[in-house]
Amino acid sequence: MRVFRKLVCAGVCLRLNKHTGGVRSFSTCPRLQAVMQAWVIDHYGDNSVFRFTKNAAFPSILYPNEVIVQVHAAALNPLDVNMRGGYGAATMAMKRDPLNINKSGSEFPLILGRDVSGVIMECGLDVAYFKPGDQVWAAIPPWKQGSLSEFVVLSANEVSHKPKSLSHTDAVSIPYVAATAWSALVNTASLNKDNCSKKRILILGGSGGVGTFAIQLLKSWGGHVTVTCSQNAEGLVRSLGADDVVDYSSGSVERKLSAKDKFDVVLDNVGGETEKWASALLRPWSGAKYVTLVTPFLRNTDRLGLADGMMQNFVTIATKAVKHLRTGVHYRWGFFSPSGSALDDVSEMVDAGKIRPVVEKTFSFSQVPQAMEKVEQGHARGKIVVTVVEAQDE
Repeated sequence: MRVFRKLVCAGVCLRLNKHTGGVRSFSTCPRLQAVMQAWVIDHYGDNSVFRFTKNAAFPSILYPNEVIVQVHAAALNPLDVNMRGGYGAATMAMKRDPLNINKSGSEFPLILGRDVSGVIMECGLDVAYFKPGDQVWAAIPPWKQGSLSEFVVLSANEVSHKPKSLSHTDAVSIPYVAATAWSALVNTASLNKDNCSKKRILILGGSGGVGTFAIQLLKSWGGHVTVTCSQNAEGLVRSLGADDVVDYSSGSVERKLSAKDKFDVVLDNVGGETEKWASALLRPWSGAKYVTLVTPFLRNTDRLGLADGMMQNFVTIATKAVKHLRTGVHYRWGFFSPSGSALDDVSEMVDAGKIRPVVEKTFSFSQVPQAMEKVEQGHARGKIVVTVVEAQDE
């Protein structure tokens, strides 16, 4: 049950916000350092752009609803590889807070990493539900500085108490994929614990981070889950609860899936040619939904600019939605959406034994480039984790 986030921060130390002339933050645990260790990139490119520094700017609380988290563990996602190469750069620049970028207006040096598990160090004036010393986890929006650093600043609405049953290293494998899957399945596909038991759901590409979390979430709600993956990942997805597994590496996956009963929801982590036939697997005229996480949204806005890119996105999704609606199914794009309250629910499910972390490999903080190379290779069986604080007080 979702816990009410009450005000718990105390011991106020005010600071003047030079941009607004008003109070901007407080600290319950004064610190002296102005810099921190981090892995940064100074321009977009391949893995060679990574640079380790001991002089990255220490994050500051600029708004009263923010917190600073000491990073104990970070995790990487395919999005980090894409962002390293410049994916979403133009769009993210429009979302970034102007108070958090350089005076030159550049986002560099940029810190990647979308998952964090750690300890609250400071709280803003209006922060509820948290206090310094709380062990938390969060999915970091891509327009903010990431977790490949000693500290990160986040909105309290993006943060949740981490599961008590997990170490930081295990916990950090969950937030970003959980927020993405939750947004796609709950917010977009309208699935929940009360209606899922009567649903047949197909997950295309089920052995990665989003897929492995989605399997467990849907099974905990009683759904029937079919997954596509390679043969060597079948054991993993079945161990997570998948009812039916289709090997895409041998024979026509379209033919194999077409021979099965129709589905109520398709979650597509593959995209491309899959869209041409996968929607036909849904029950027509029953409210069935096809939700894809592979969209041209950022590529369009990067290539065409915000106005023209958004217009192209509108035309694309409207055209596809109308085309699919004629066949009796609903076509939707799914997006990552940070949500501390969703992670509250997920945390309870983890502690209840309904969801477990899936970690493929763990790297030390000194091995960030190697960790990114592992993600770049693809075909992940869970998440790649980076341990930032070696000795953890769990």
